[in-house]
Amino acid sequence: MQRTILHVDMDAFYAAIEQQDRPELRGKPVIVGAPRDKRGVVAAVSYEARPFGIHSAMPSREAARRCPQAVFLPPNMARYEEVSRQISSILERFTPLIEPLSLDEAFLDVTDARRLFGDGPAIARRIRAAIKAETGLTASVGVAPNKFLAKLASELNKPDGLTVIPDDPAGIQAFLAPLPVGRMWGVGDVTRPRLEKAGCRTIGDLQCLPLETLVRLVGEDGARLFKALAMGLDDRPVETEREEKSISREHTFDEDVQDRSKVEAVLVELAEDVGRRLREAGRKASGAQIKLRWRGFDTLTRRKKLASPADDDFTLLAVARELFAREKLIKPVRLIGFGVHGLTGEDDRQLMLFDDAQSPGKKREKISHTVDAIRRKFGSDSIRLGGGKGSPHSQ
Repeated sequence: MQRTILHVDMDAFYAAIEQQDRPELRGKPVIVGAPRDKRGVVAAVSYEARPFGIHSAMPSREAARRCPQAVFLPPNMARYEEVSRQISSILERFTPLIEPLSLDEAFLDVTDARRLFGDGPAIARRIRAAIKAETGLTASVGVAPNKFLAKLASELNKPDGLTVIPDDPAGIQAFLAPLPVGRMWGVGDVTRPRLEKAGCRTIGDLQCLPLETLVRLVGEDGARLFKALAMGLDDRPVETEREEKSISREHTFDEDVQDRSKVEAVLVELAEDVGRRLREAGRKASGAQIKLRWRGFDTLTRRKKLASPADDDFTLLAVARELFAREKLIKPVRLIGFGVHGLTGEDDRQLMLFDDAQSPGKKREKISHTVDAIRRKFGSDSIRLGGGKGSPHSQ
């Protein structure tokens, strides 16, 4: 049976939520990210700001220079996650085969759902209508026989678009042929100029290029992948369980910092936030790392394996401080980061002989979960387990 895959992509998600929650911002250029006069980057841009050439990952100061009248807002991740859950509940009405890619996009396999809700375009229209009615936001949807084509389709008519790609080989290849080669997955800023120099400016050019020529340009593996995609072939299934392999947080200082206590205070906050996210995901970490970036963008990363998988703040704070203590601040610090890796589920943890409810590890976990509940009720700054010298939130 021919598969029907949908790629649902919310339009300017963070900025659109801010405009929906604050009607006075509708129709205005909105930028979510670092403040206009601070070091940092843009996270999301409303469609009103895009004609100024502003895009995600652009330095906020550059965005402010291009669009002085833009409204800059800090990210409100708790709110974005709340709306994302609301959208996920809508998608689940149509199929259980959902592969989330981020808060604002997902693949859906609706092959079997066609018997209940109609063909792919009909399902896409129902999803878009439900999202609009229940959240006030718009989504662009691509409908196609596979994931590569569905994602490409969702990007072609944004915002609030619906694009359907033919499901027969000849129709697929004809649809792809006039598109720029840069539209293909995996063709980025390095590969695209190389292909264009060889005469491959469109996907149609790539369809006609001999495989051996393509191998000389991008290597054998890349050539076979690009050739298959150019013909519209992609057999990857929708993966309903995508497990995070790591969780991390970083902070870029407004001005480079030499004071060790100030850097450590921020590291403590990052470690506590990573711990919260780890517990919310129901995961434990087997290792942790810190990241330091100096003036001039020199960067170092230090890792440590944990004695046993953990998710409590006490363990994470201890390893964060241990790794930080080993490093001398030879230059002012531009960025500090903390992360965990080697994530496992609760059931994957090695059972320890005395790992019962009264063990130190279990007590630390219980306290950390209690602290999470307090922060949810009274705010993230209401309590700090990592209070200490230099912490602005020591309690």
